[in-house]
Amino acid sequence: MAYQFDFGQVVSGEYGDWLLSGLATTLHISAISIVLSLGLGTVVAVLRLSKVRPLVWIAASFTEFFRNTPLLVQIFFWYFGSYSVLPEAVNEWLYARDFEFACGVIALTVYTAAFIAEEIRSGIFSIPKNQLEASRACGLTFLQAMAYVILPQAFRVIIPPLISQFLNLIKNSSLVMTIGVMDLTYMARQIEAHTFHGFEAFTISTLMYLTISLIVSFSVNLYNRYVLHVRSR
Repeated sequence: MAYQFDFGQVVSGEYGDWLLSGLATTLHISAISIVLSLGLGTVVAVLRLSKVRPLVWIAASFTEFFRNTPLLVQIFFWYFGSYSVLPEAVNEWLYARDFEFACGVIALTVYTAAFIAEEIRSGIFSIPKNQLEASRACGLTFLQAMAYVILPQAFRVIIPPLISQFLNLIKNSSLVMTIGVMDLTYMARQIEAHTFHGFEAFTISTLMYLTISLIVSFSVNLYNRYVLHVRSR
Protein backbone atom coordinates (compact mmCIF):
# COMPACT_ATOMS: atom_id res chain seq x y z
CA MET A 1 0.00 0.00 0.00
CA ALA A 2 1.13 3.56 -0.73
CA TYR A 3 2.09 5.69 2.24
CA GLN A 4 -0.74 8.01 3.32
CA PHE A 5 0.51 11.43 4.34
CA ASP A 6 -1.40 12.95 7.26
CA PHE A 7 0.06 16.24 8.48
CA GLY A 8 -3.19 17.11 10.21
CA GLN A 9 -2.77 14.31 12.71
CA VAL A 10 0.62 15.52 13.96
CA VAL A 11 -0.26 19.22 14.26
CA SER A 12 -3.66 18.95 15.93
CA GLY A 13 -4.96 17.74 19.26
CA GLU A 14 -2.59 16.19 21.75
CA TYR A 15 0.24 15.77 19.25
CA GLY A 16 0.06 19.43 18.30
CA ASP A 17 0.34 20.31 21.98
CA TRP A 18 3.41 18.07 22.22
CA LEU A 19 5.09 19.97 19.39
CA LEU A 20 4.30 23.34 20.96
CA SER A 21 5.61 22.12 24.31
CA GLY A 22 8.81 20.90 22.64
CA LEU A 23 9.15 24.20 20.80
CA ALA A 24 8.83 26.12 24.08
CA THR A 25 11.53 23.95 25.67
CA THR A 26 13.84 24.44 22.67
CA LEU A 27 13.38 28.21 22.82
CA HIS A 28 13.90 28.20 26.59
CA ILE A 29 17.12 26.18 26.61
CA SER A 30 18.46 28.04 23.56
CA ALA A 31 17.78 31.50 24.99
CA ILE A 32 19.43 30.71 28.33
CA SER A 33 22.42 29.08 26.65
CA ILE A 34 22.90 31.99 24.20
CA VAL A 35 23.01 34.55 27.01
CA LEU A 36 25.33 32.47 29.19
CA SER A 37 27.65 31.45 26.35
CA LEU A 38 27.99 35.05 25.18
CA GLY A 39 28.93 36.16 28.69
CA LEU A 40 31.30 33.25 29.29
CA GLY A 41 32.85 33.59 25.84
CA THR A 42 33.53 37.28 26.45
CA VAL A 43 35.25 36.53 29.76
CA VAL A 44 37.39 33.79 28.22
CA ALA A 45 38.40 36.04 25.30
CA VAL A 46 39.45 38.84 27.64
CA LEU A 47 41.40 36.43 29.86
CA ARG A 48 43.33 35.15 26.85
CA LEU A 49 44.47 38.71 26.16
CA SER A 50 45.49 39.48 29.72
CA LYS A 51 49.11 39.55 30.81
CA VAL A 52 48.58 37.11 33.69
CA ARG A 53 50.07 33.83 32.44
CA PRO A 54 47.98 31.40 34.53
CA LEU A 55 44.76 33.08 33.36
CA VAL A 56 45.92 32.92 29.74
CA TRP A 57 46.70 29.20 30.08
CA ILE A 58 43.35 28.47 31.72
CA ALA A 59 41.44 30.37 29.03
CA ALA A 60 43.43 28.73 26.22
CA SER A 61 42.93 25.25 27.71
CA PHE A 62 39.20 25.89 28.05
CA THR A 63 38.92 26.99 24.45
CA GLU A 64 40.95 24.15 22.97
CA PHE A 65 39.30 21.43 25.07
CA PHE A 66 35.69 22.34 24.43
CA ARG A 67 36.19 23.25 20.76
CA ASN A 68 37.87 19.97 19.96
CA THR A 69 35.59 17.47 21.69
CA PRO A 70 32.16 16.42 20.33
CA LEU A 71 29.15 18.17 21.84
CA LEU A 72 27.30 14.89 22.33
CA VAL A 73 30.20 13.55 24.41
CA GLN A 74 30.14 16.74 26.49
CA ILE A 75 26.42 16.37 27.09
CA PHE A 76 26.94 12.83 28.38
CA PHE A 77 29.94 14.02 30.40
CA TRP A 78 27.89 16.56 32.32
CA TYR A 79 24.91 14.23 32.65
CA PHE A 80 26.78 11.19 33.94
CA GLY A 81 29.79 12.86 35.54
CA SER A 82 28.40 15.98 37.18
CA TYR A 83 28.85 14.53 40.65
CA SER A 84 32.58 14.20 39.97
CA VAL A 85 32.93 17.76 38.68
CA LEU A 86 30.38 20.00 40.37
CA PRO A 87 30.15 20.63 44.12
CA GLU A 88 27.70 18.41 45.99
CA ALA A 89 25.53 21.38 46.95
CA VAL A 90 25.22 22.38 43.30
CA ASN A 91 24.29 18.85 42.24
CA GLU A 92 21.63 18.60 44.94
CA TRP A 93 20.22 21.95 43.88
CA LEU A 94 20.07 20.78 40.25
CA TYR A 95 18.47 17.45 41.13
CA ALA A 96 15.81 19.26 43.14
CA ARG A 97 14.83 21.02 39.92
CA ASP A 98 15.30 19.90 36.31
CA PHE A 99 18.66 18.13 36.23
CA GLU A 100 18.49 17.08 32.57
CA PHE A 101 17.63 20.61 31.45
CA ALA A 102 20.47 22.05 33.53
CA CYS A 103 22.99 19.58 32.07
CA GLY A 104 21.85 20.53 28.58
CA VAL A 105 22.31 24.24 29.34
CA ILE A 106 25.79 23.67 30.80
CA ALA A 107 26.94 21.58 27.84
CA LEU A 108 25.56 23.99 25.22
CA THR A 109 26.96 26.98 27.09
CA VAL A 110 30.55 25.84 27.53
CA TYR A 111 30.72 24.33 24.04
CA THR A 112 29.42 27.45 22.28
CA ALA A 113 31.37 29.80 24.57
CA ALA A 114 34.63 28.25 23.36
CA PHE A 115 33.78 29.21 19.77
CA ILE A 116 32.41 32.63 20.69
CA ALA A 117 35.60 33.40 22.63
CA GLU A 118 37.64 32.91 19.47
CA GLU A 119 35.27 35.09 17.45
CA ILE A 120 35.50 37.86 20.05
CA ARG A 121 39.27 37.56 20.20
CA SER A 122 39.42 37.95 16.41
CA GLY A 123 37.20 41.01 16.69
CA ILE A 124 39.48 42.52 19.34
CA PHE A 125 42.53 41.92 17.14
CA SER A 126 40.81 43.89 14.36
CA ILE A 127 40.76 47.01 16.56
CA PRO A 128 43.95 49.13 16.29
CA LYS A 129 46.25 48.51 19.26
CA ASN A 130 46.74 52.22 19.81
CA GLN A 131 43.13 52.46 21.02
CA LEU A 132 43.89 50.22 23.99
CA GLU A 133 47.10 52.13 24.66
CA ALA A 134 45.25 55.46 24.45
CA SER A 135 42.59 54.18 26.84
CA ARG A 136 45.22 53.10 29.35
CA ALA A 137 46.95 56.48 28.96
CA CYS A 138 43.65 58.18 29.85
CA GLY A 139 43.64 56.35 33.19
CA LEU A 140 41.41 53.38 32.38
CA THR A 141 42.32 49.96 33.70
CA PHE A 142 42.70 47.03 31.30
CA LEU A 143 39.18 45.77 32.10
CA GLN A 144 37.67 49.25 31.82
CA ALA A 145 39.35 49.80 28.45
CA MET A 146 38.02 46.47 27.24
CA ALA A 147 34.49 47.10 28.50
CA TYR A 148 34.08 50.71 27.35
CA VAL A 149 36.34 51.05 24.30
CA ILE A 150 37.49 47.80 22.71
CA LEU A 151 34.64 45.31 23.14
CA PRO A 152 31.84 47.60 21.86
CA GLN A 153 33.77 48.04 18.61
CA ALA A 154 34.73 44.37 18.42
CA PHE A 155 31.13 43.21 18.78
CA ARG A 156 30.05 45.29 15.79
CA VAL A 157 32.73 43.59 13.70
CA ILE A 158 31.78 40.06 14.69
CA ILE A 159 27.99 40.27 14.34
CA PRO A 160 27.89 37.86 11.32
CA PRO A 161 29.97 35.09 12.97
CA LEU A 162 28.06 35.58 16.23
CA ILE A 163 24.80 34.97 14.38
CA SER A 164 26.29 31.76 13.02
CA GLN A 165 27.25 30.62 16.52
CA PHE A 166 23.79 31.41 17.88
CA LEU A 167 22.14 29.49 15.04
CA ASN A 168 24.50 26.56 15.59
CA LEU A 169 23.54 26.54 19.27
CA ILE A 170 19.83 26.44 18.43
CA LYS A 171 20.36 23.53 16.07
CA ASN A 172 22.73 21.77 18.48
CA SER A 173 20.07 21.98 21.18
CA SER A 174 18.35 19.04 19.45
CA LEU A 175 21.05 16.78 20.95
CA VAL A 176 19.78 17.30 24.49
CA MET A 177 16.98 14.86 23.70
CA THR A 178 19.57 12.13 24.30
CA ILE A 179 19.49 12.85 28.04
CA GLY A 180 15.71 13.13 28.26
CA VAL A 181 15.10 16.85 27.72
CA MET A 182 11.69 17.05 26.07
CA ASP A 183 12.61 19.52 23.36
CA LEU A 184 11.21 19.81 19.84
CA THR A 185 13.19 16.85 18.46
CA TYR A 186 12.23 14.68 21.43
CA MET A 187 8.55 15.43 20.88
CA ALA A 188 8.78 14.74 17.15
CA ARG A 189 10.32 11.37 17.99
CA GLN A 190 7.52 10.66 20.45
CA ILE A 191 4.88 11.51 17.85
CA GLU A 192 6.60 9.20 15.36
CA ALA A 193 6.55 6.39 17.91
CA HIS A 194 2.83 6.86 18.60
CA THR A 195 1.53 7.53 15.09
CA PHE A 196 4.17 6.02 12.75
CA HIS A 197 4.04 9.31 10.84
CA GLY A 198 7.70 10.17 11.31
CA PHE A 199 8.02 12.00 8.01
CA GLU A 200 5.27 14.45 8.92
CA ALA A 201 6.46 14.93 12.51
CA PHE A 202 10.07 15.64 11.54
CA THR A 203 9.04 17.80 8.59
CA ILE A 204 7.04 20.03 10.93
CA SER A 205 9.88 20.14 13.48
CA THR A 206 12.36 20.99 10.71
CA LEU A 207 10.18 23.90 9.57
CA MET A 208 9.99 25.08 13.18
CA TYR A 209 13.78 25.04 13.51
CA LEU A 210 14.06 26.89 10.21
CA THR A 211 11.60 29.54 11.37
CA ILE A 212 13.47 30.05 14.65
CA SER A 213 16.79 30.42 12.83
CA LEU A 214 15.41 32.92 10.32
CA ILE A 215 13.83 35.02 13.08
CA VAL A 216 17.07 35.08 15.11
CA SER A 217 19.15 35.98 12.06
CA PHE A 218 16.73 38.73 10.99
CA SER A 219 16.47 40.15 14.53
CA VAL A 220 20.23 40.38 15.10
CA ASN A 221 20.81 41.91 11.66
CA LEU A 222 18.02 44.41 12.28
CA TYR A 223 19.52 45.36 15.64
CA ASN A 224 22.96 45.75 14.06
CA ARG A 225 21.59 48.06 11.36
CA TYR A 226 19.75 50.09 13.98
CA VAL A 227 22.90 50.53 16.08
CA LEU A 228 24.95 51.53 13.05
CA HIS A 229 22.24 54.00 11.98
CA VAL A 230 22.08 55.59 15.44
CA ARG A 231 25.88 55.90 15.69
CA SER A 232 26.14 57.43 12.21
CA ARG A 233 23.75 60.28 13.07
